[in-house]
Amino acid sequence: MARRATDIRAARNVRSRGNGPGLAGRPPIPAGAVIAAGRCATSRAARRGRPVRRKVRPPAWQAGGVIVGIGVDLVDIARLDQALRRTPALAARLFTEGERARPPASLAACFAAKEAVAKALGGPAGLRWADVEVVHDRAGRPALTVRGTVAGAAHRLGVRRWHVSLTHDAGVSVAFVVAEA
Repeated sequence: MARRATDIRAARNVRSRGNGPGLAGRPPIPAGAVIAAGRCATSRAARRGRPVRRKVRPPAWQAGGVIVGIGVDLVDIARLDQALRRTPALAARLFTEGERARPPASLAACFAAKEAVAKALGGPAGLRWADVEVVHDRAGRPALTVRGTVAGAAHRLGVRRWHVSLTHDAGVSVAFVVAEA
């Protein structure tokens, strides 16, 4: 983080116990110098009139692609559970074999993720719900697996990666999906 020299000049120019030199015996920082990552822009190269070059690296967390679409959806857990009990064939249309054994709150989160994927893709006609599957890695982080109609729509838009966040509380499940090129 860059700071102006005036912010730290006082600390560097303070004399210890009256007559001693400044901190570490260094000369005062010139006014207007920029401090970056603990180093002064008035380095040896800068004092000799040469430009100071610094490598700028993107943060490790920065995404590598472009966002194609964003989708978010909210599902009432009790309402979905009632619909699945009323119409048993609905589970086969909405969920993959691996998703069907989950508890109602997780099923609602899966359905919210499927809706969010459709929204991130712009809602093209003909998507099958079972062509999107919510899977979890060993650490429990959710991920999306797409195939069939959803994979085709994603390919046409140039989607290469999916990011998903799921939560459920107070009777509702929420999914947030980002489609990245």
